[in-house]
Amino acid sequence: MITGLDHIAIAVPDLQKAIERFMNDFGLEFKGTEDVDTAKTSTAFFPVGSTQIELVHPLNGAGPIAKYLEKKPGGIHHLCFRSDDIEADVARLKAKGYQFLSEEPSLGAHNCRVIFIHPKSADGVLIEINQPSDEH
Repeated sequence: MITGLDHIAIAVPDLQKAIERFMNDFGLEFKGTEDVDTAKTSTAFFPVGSTQIELVHPLNGAGPIAKYLEKKPGGIHHLCFRSDDIEADVARLKAKGYQFLSEEPSLGAHNCRVIFIHPKSADGVLIEINQPSDEH
């Protein structure tokens, strides 16, 4: 079941500059960075209440974020909903006709299991569903 909004991901062309902006200009607490090899991204996290802002940047200049930044100067990349049973949520949404970018969840940041819903299934919005490692 979907239990909350986990994060809002923002694609950024300059990760360090964006980290400094969110820390210094907006005064948000910086929780560190993580490279996610499977997604070819470098990420940075800023908790905001019960959710967080996740900055995403291409790892070594490759991957889907690099392709996104070729088309746009940056911006909101996706929304991520937290799940307590990702398999059940995927099965329920597939039964409703949602298309996913992969057949099953893979490992994402913070050792969460993640899967993305194709934007054409959700009014043009890329939606991620994740299940934290302590809940499965």
